[in-house]
Amino acid sequence: MTNDSPRGGAEPGFPSSFWTANGTELCERAAYYAMASFVVLYLGQLGFGAYWPSFLNSSVLWFLVYFLPILSGSLADQYGFRKSLLVAFVLLAVAYFLMGYPVWFGGAKLAPVFSSEVTVGWRTAVPIVGGVIMIGLGGSIVKPCIAGTVQKTAGARKTLGFAIFYMIINVGSLVGRGVAFYFRRRFDLSAIFAVSMAAAAVAFLVVLLVYKDPDVEMGNAERKPARPMGEILLGMVKVLGSGRFAMFLVVSSGFYFIYNQVYNLLPLYVKRTVELTPAMDIYTMANPFVIVTCQLLITMAFGKMAPIKSIIVGTVIIGFSMLINIAPLYMAGGVGLRMMDLLPLGSLFIVLTVALIAFGELFASSRLYEYIGSLAPKGQEGLFLGYANIPMAVGALVGGPAGAWLFNDVMCKGATKLPNGLLKLDPRAAATGWVILTCIGLCSAASMYAYNAWLKRQA
Repeated sequence: MTNDSPRGGAEPGFPSSFWTANGTELCERAAYYAMASFVVLYLGQLGFGAYWPSFLNSSVLWFLVYFLPILSGSLADQYGFRKSLLVAFVLLAVAYFLMGYPVWFGGAKLAPVFSSEVTVGWRTAVPIVGGVIMIGLGGSIVKPCIAGTVQKTAGARKTLGFAIFYMIINVGSLVGRGVAFYFRRRFDLSAIFAVSMAAAAVAFLVVLLVYKDPDVEMGNAERKPARPMGEILLGMVKVLGSGRFAMFLVVSSGFYFIYNQVYNLLPLYVKRTVELTPAMDIYTMANPFVIVTCQLLITMAFGKMAPIKSIIVGTVIIGFSMLINIAPLYMAGGVGLRMMDLLPLGSLFIVLTVALIAFGELFASSRLYEYIGSLAPKGQEGLFLGYANIPMAVGALVGGPAGAWLFNDVMCKGATKLPNGLLKLDPRAAATGWVILTCIGLCSAASMYAYNAWLKRQA
């Protein structure tokens, strides 16, 4: 085991900005995941129709969160993390308010059953679209600031520092979902945005009152020289112009295409075909719970596996996680059969799917940065690692419309509407949708295997 502490002395603790950054991250993740599992359902119940909820949730909100750090990270370096975080949390608090505004003050009603037609008026649509965009903008600023603080303050113990950071992300995810569940059960679905707004406000106060820029605290107050936008765009061209790197971004985005369906297709499937009031926040808790409890075990057992092999294994797992949902379609009682009066069979298999996706994430996501670093030309590792979130952005951009199409046009083909408003799916049509998702995962894994073999031949 490597000892990172200075020789002959006690191991120093992390500076205060490391801990305040992690506390801020906990609040931000709690805010985000308090509402993430329900955004597509909330928009559907407001009357955005069958396709717009998925587009706004995935192709706008998630895409902005994961694509814009390329630009927002450079701006945060120039203006300082503290100022950037204050701006970000103002944006987020206002955004969450705008998301709840139509129900709280605008007279909008949440329909218990989705309509395929777009019925939302502009007085509801304008604040919602504004809120979605602002969540994307605010979230894209937070990500590089917090990760940058951990990077600068962890010193020689970066491995431990980022392990703590990753754990905090998942603890925040659990807390946000749990608190949101409590309040939405006592009020209505719009209460999730009040929880998110409160968490963003707490994060703002933590940054305002406690957080210090790491450069200042660590005794290096020199600010990076301003980078003109042209230089930033030139760096983007340089990275994306690397053929082998661009190819990897494409083939690896299949993993995140499927991951994105946890917040897109899966909520639609449960809400419209299994139960009218699904506890998606509780169901999706399986993801952070598995990561928190199994991260160390997976790392110890498979940490020496080559990064590309680990990514391929994770992608295969996430592909097969979709296939298991075929089983309840053909069981006696179908997806609506209640298991011990707790939850319907279809929902139980969705929980298992989310848990399997978490295992896939443990294999793939943690090794992605390591593999991208190996693809970068010598001396340009940092530049290339700044684009490590592009596969998630691409997966979200495509995953929103494609997920909506898979559900509405493939899985719901030939469906009949029940008296309670739920859809009874044709098992063959629904199974076709799950098989297509599985094939996307397996094709992505096969593409990565072929890509790695091609790289070896080029060496």
